[in-house]
Amino acid sequence: MSRRLRSGLSAVLIALSCLLVPVGALSAWAAYGLADTGRYVTAMAPLATDPDVREAIADTVGDGIVDQIRPGTDARVLSATVAPFVHDAVRSFTQTAAFRTAWTEGNRVAHDAVLRALRADDGTGEGPVTVDLAPVTAHVKARLTQDNVPLANRIPVQHTEVALVPAQDLGRLRKGFHVLEVAGFWLPVGAVVFAVAGIALAARRRRAVTATALGTALGGALLALALAVGRSLTLAGLPDDVSPPAAGAVYDALTATLRTTSWLLMALGLTAAALTWLVRRRADRPRPPGPRSRPRSRPRPRLRLRLGRRRRGAAAPAPAQAQEPTQVQA
Repeated sequence: MSRRLRSGLSAVLIALSCLLVPVGALSAWAAYGLADTGRYVTAMAPLATDPDVREAIADTVGDGIVDQIRPGTDARVLSATVAPFVHDAVRSFTQTAAFRTAWTEGNRVAHDAVLRALRADDGTGEGPVTVDLAPVTAHVKARLTQDNVPLANRIPVQHTEVALVPAQDLGRLRKGFHVLEVAGFWLPVGAVVFAVAGIALAARRRRAVTATALGTALGGALLALALAVGRSLTLAGLPDDVSPPAAGAVYDALTATLRTTSWLLMALGLTAAALTWLVRRRADRPRPPGPRSRPRSRPRPRLRLRLGRRRRGAAAPAPAQAQEPTQVQA
């Protein structure tokens, strides 16, 4: 495989991996976070102390109780005596531990109802998904009766439901939930496989690692942006009888894990890119040669020839001097 082809395939695989990061996180949240009853109840439990949620529940339950005792009751007595006491009693009850217990159990039942509605394929469950607040009404009636509030014993304990998912949005949410539930496992695995394959095929792997890290951070930023846009669209399409602050608090509680995931993806991606860049810069920096690594200067050819002659001359024995003949020899 040529170098250019390897680089092109690596770029395509890394781009696919980065595109799958936000979608994979969303699908994993839907499959393993939203569809888990324990995690859902844990996420919704802090809303029992949220002022907007408590006010919305107090208004809903209080108006429902007043509407139930309105027939056969004097309007003046109802508006001047009963209605204020009912609303005050409901608000006071939302600050007790009994309300928090009822809230947790109600959300557990509501989660089962939402899952049944989202997983229904036979056309049933086309109405809005609601949570029953009858236990809250029973506690309020008992407290009003103890306080000797007029007409408190006439309050019927009936099912008072609060809509969690509007009926017009249920079909769209059901289709999206099915897609995300199926892809909850394969999309994250595909993102990891594409990233590893792209880095392995890259001709310059450090650059590929940097590109993958930056793409992961970009995917986390896109996920955070999608959550913000989804929140604004959800609040804009609420019915008139639903409190926008309470709905916003519920949306924030459900998507808290996704927001944390988006910030983690951005932080990990930027950190990995910075570390790879530092390692690459340090590796490319030229190093000064040390004292031992300096090459020895070789003598020039002429100088080497002279040195060789001198050495050979010094090594050869000096010839003996000729002696002058004596008189006898002459």
